[in-house]
Amino acid sequence: MKRLLSFPDPVNEVSARLVAGGVVLLSIATIVFDQPWLLVLLAYGFVARVLTGPTLSPWGQLVTRVLTPALPFTAKYVPGPPKRFAQGIGATLSVTAVILAFGLGLTTAAYVLVGMIAVAATLESVFGLCIGCKIFAVLMRFGVIPESVCERCNDIWANAPA
Repeated sequence: MKRLLSFPDPVNEVSARLVAGGVVLLSIATIVFDQPWLLVLLAYGFVARVLTGPTLSPWGQLVTRVLTPALPFTAKYVPGPPKRFAQGIGATLSVTAVILAFGLGLTTAAYVLVGMIAVAATLESVFGLCIGCKIFAVLMRFGVIPESVCERCNDIWANAPA
């Protein structure tokens, strides 16, 4: 039986890119339609995914159980720890956006953070470029993140899109 607070390793990059596409849509809808309450959904999704992968994320469940299997793409597996780190960055930015909007009344500042999320998620979804994964790799190179966290991550630059 799988532990509830676990993250998949490896991660199917097809699913990760589809989840990122959903993040892009939700982020853009939040800003364009000026609906700060959507920040709560965005933050919940990131926190759920960083804690449990797709297990407690409704969008993660839809993607991994319905969308990915229905698509004709071959699974491409990548290390899980960098993807979890990237989800952690999204969680930090989105929870901060919720605090800015609802706690401090700084909706514009919250939307700036959501715009940053939208840019990063677009790069992931469209080009397969995971900014959080690149930051993770740099932190590993400088010894901030020990190699034992992700032995397979030592060659993460080789997984970069051409």
